[in-house]
Amino acid sequence: MISTDIAIIGAGPVGLFAIFEAGLLKMRCHLIDYLPQVGGQLSEIYPKKPIYDIPGYPTVLAQELIDNLVEQAKPFHPGYTLGERIEGLEKRGEADFVLTTNMGTIIEAKVVVIAGGLGCFEPRKPAVAGLEQFENGRGVNYMILDPEKYRDQKMVIAGGGDSALDWTIFLSDIVSELTLVHRSESFRGAPDSVNKVMELADSGKINLVLNSNLQSVSGEGKLERVEVIHNRTMEPTTFEADHLIPLFGLSPKLGPIEQWNLNIHKSAIEVNTDDYSTNIPGIYAIGDINTYTNKLKLILCGFHEAALMSHSAYQYMNPGIKYTMKYTTVNGVTEF
Repeated sequence: MISTDIAIIGAGPVGLFAIFEAGLLKMRCHLIDYLPQVGGQLSEIYPKKPIYDIPGYPTVLAQELIDNLVEQAKPFHPGYTLGERIEGLEKRGEADFVLTTNMGTIIEAKVVVIAGGLGCFEPRKPAVAGLEQFENGRGVNYMILDPEKYRDQKMVIAGGGDSALDWTIFLSDIVSELTLVHRSESFRGAPDSVNKVMELADSGKINLVLNSNLQSVSGEGKLERVEVIHNRTMEPTTFEADHLIPLFGLSPKLGPIEQWNLNIHKSAIEVNTDDYSTNIPGIYAIGDINTYTNKLKLILCGFHEAALMSHSAYQYMNPGIKYTMKYTTVNGVTEF
């Protein structure tokens, strides 16, 4: 079990900055995110996109901002659970919250902060017969956390964007057999990546199956076969496979958060603007996932919310103890 002061659900820019604000108050944080890396939308969707409204930065690339926030948080030694989604949350008596992920990780925290941006980014799953029975470690995954896990094994990747192309190129030297399935003859990814994939196919390093869709998956207890059907001829082809990675993008959803008895309006969590607390004491929501009158979905507004939330969380965890705020220009940043 992981024990912490504050469990932050969401490792985007606002969640990362909350580590710093909480750390100034000597509160330790642990972040949980379904994506395999920190950064949220900024890292997953537009890492090279310039941002112009961060104070002190006339312009900063999205990934550069994330890298700086991670560096800023380092003195407070946060914990990270990445590539896992929070499935359950319960209050243990009058004390801590207990959170459980889809992989069975348990996090105990005094305060929960939901900083999930637009929500939990869930994979877009293809309509394939039998897919779900091979999820959760039985052969079907929607993101790649540890490439070495697939060494010398047979893999099918489905998709036509940058992720599918990049992983095909990278894993072609790791797996024993790789098949890339795409529904069209043209790709949406970078031209250089497309050329490299074509070269791998021409050299026989990978199987490239175009104008085709996934049809079904099968196996005894774990994935063994992937059936693909050609869009024009309707002829099926079956590939032996230890792993199937459908890479059709991600879509934001509140997910299990909807079941936590929080006040929700139009897929956003209602908060008290005094401190961005929710209707459940000890649970806060900051960033794009919350809603209130005159809400602006800006990163800099999320930073403001993280600061006020941290001071309220300190009082929640330390009732009756008076805290006098001192500026970092006076105290500096003291490492845990």
